[in-house]
Formats: sequence, C-alpha cells, structure tokens
Amino acid sequence: MNIRRWSVGVLAAALFVPGLTACNNSAADEPAAGGASTAPAAPADPKAALLASTKELGKGNFTFAMTGGEFNGSGTVHMPSKSAEMKMTGGDSDAEELSINMHLVFIDTDSWVKMEFTGPMAESVPGVKALKGKYQHLDRSKIKDVKDLQFDFSDVDPAGSEALTKAITDVKKTGEGTYEGTLDATKATGSDVLDVEIVKDLAGKAKAVPFTAKLDGQGRLTEFVVKVPAAGSSKAQDLKVTYADYGAATAVEQPPADRVVEASDQVYEMFKN
Repeated sequence: MNIRRWSVGVLAAALFVPGLTACNNSAADEPAAGGASTAPAAPADPKAALLASTKELGKGNFTFAMTGGEFNGSGTVHMPSKSAEMKMTGGDSDAEELSINMHLVFIDTDSWVKMEFTGPMAESVPGVKALKGKYQHLDRSKIKDVKDLQFDFSDVDPAGSEALTKAITDVKKTGEGTYEGTLDATKATGSDVLDVEIVKDLAGKAKAVPFTAKLDGQGRLTEFVVKVPAAGSSKAQDLKVTYADYGAATAVEQPPADRVVEASDQVYEMFKN
C-alpha cells in the first residue's frame, strides 16, 4: 500500500488534475505511544537505537500518519484481527480544482476503497455522483499486481521505516529520545517515504539527506522526518511519518453492507502503474 505517490499518467488517464499535493494531517504532529509493551529502552549507541526502534512495528499493532507527500494520510494496523485501514487526502494546491479523500479498508483477504472528489474538476471524474459515500469492494484477482490497492500483512509498516533506519550514514543523539543525522537515500527506496523519483531528482545530494527522529521511553519509533533538500525544480520538503498506540490499536470495521458496491473497471484502470 503506497501512500506517497501515484504516477501523473494514471491521474491524467482518469481525468484527474496532475500534481496532487495534500494538506497536513494534524494527527501526525503529536504522536502518542500508548499501549503496554515489553520493549526495552533504547540502546546507548544512536544508530543501534534507531535500528532497534522499528522492531515493535513488526508486531502489527499501531496507528500511523504520513505527511509531506503528494498524498497525506493516517491509518491503523491491527494484526490480531488481521485488519488495516488508510485514510488519505490530496488536492491541487495551485488551482484547487480537485481534491480527493480516500479510505482504504483491508480485512484479511477482503478490501474496499471509498473515493470522494470535490472542486470544479470533480464532475469530470467518471461516476463521481453515483459513488458518493459508497465503498467499492475490490476483486483480489484484479489487484494482485496493483500495489496501491493492497496491504501486505507479512510486511505491516506502510512507511517502510526499517529501510530508512538501515540507510543512516551518520547520527547523533540530541536529547532524550531525539536524534538527527543523515541517510543515503539511494539505499532507502524500499521505504514509501522516499521513492525512486525523489532520489533521482536529488542526484548528488541523495547520499547525505538530513533526518530527525524521536523515540518513546521504551525505545520505539514515534517520528521520523526526512528533510529532502531542494533539487532542480523541486522545492525542499519535510517527509514525516509518525507512529502511536503501540499494542493498543483497535480492529478495523468492515464497511456497512448498504454502502458497498462492486468496484468498476475504471477503478482498477485508475490504479494501474
């Protein structure tokens, strides 16, 4: 499940305005690491502490948020019930001609997506009126090669923060539970925070991209911010992922039956790479 980027070609084919950029999600600014856990305190060595900080994510019981990309969002992962969800918001920041709200729900082998569009360009999106408030049930056989419509319950971190920590080249502790340093973005493309296009734009700057990180009292990652510098025509941007509610997330509920329809062929085409 990739929250950060869709290709402009996909959006254009769906009659969207290209270059969607989301507004901030305030829930990401104040992460709270709740829930009981037996996770040990962070190691004294800064890099070892950050490498260890993502281990608890593997248990698949947390909430998260991501901001700073083309789509911002938040969600829940709850492995005890084998469920997850993602809520995303995006919009055309220049002309405000189109904005989109998406809600993806995953329960075991079933998945649903709800998409709502607003703005002057919304009427150009096929079937927008008929689908308002509706969740479209997805046929797994049609999305097996579509990453944006899937959730991998064997790799439960949507942001891929483990890849970010493994790419760290230099780091120091700046306070209680706070760190800063640099990472090699060319070695972190396994994370959805940094993708191939960003790394390509950075060129020579990609080898030493600044970051900051925060851990809770039990050494668990609560915030990771990649401070992407300006490169070419791209402005500098902070790409942030936050985690909270370790061990205390709640099961995601299935959409009400009276609000579910089968997904149209246009939906599958929209998400194809």
